[in-house]
Amino acid sequence: MDLSSYSGRTLAFLGDAVWSLEVRNSLLMDGQGQGKILQKKSISYVSAKAQAQFYEQLHQEGFFSEEEENWYRLGRNNHGGSTPKNTDVQTYRMSTGFEAILGALYLLGNETRIRQIWDKVRTF
Repeated sequence: MDLSSYSGRTLAFLGDAVWSLEVRNSLLMDGQGQGKILQKKSISYVSAKAQAQFYEQLHQEGFFSEEEENWYRLGRNNHGGSTPKNTDVQTYRMSTGFEAILGALYLLGNETRIRQIWDKVRTF
């Protein structure tokens, strides 16, 4: 699949949903509580602040491939919207880059790599 027709923002849009589903599914499979508890736990993985921290740690470890880092930059550098009130611009852009990686992996059908990212993040 050729991803060149997708903007970083589009990849991030999809990646946001992919990551949310991965987190929620894993929490349920692990028996991590009910309702309000699940929501609180999921936020600790899907918030912009959490995603920016995950990216930073994985990046420092050299976890991402060159291609994944390119997708990150594509998402991070796309300036096409507003930022949430509770997140600074840098954190928001980093999380958007992280989501762009996930969106690209999903479009390529690489769910194994998405799971590897999730498994790694869970250890932080």
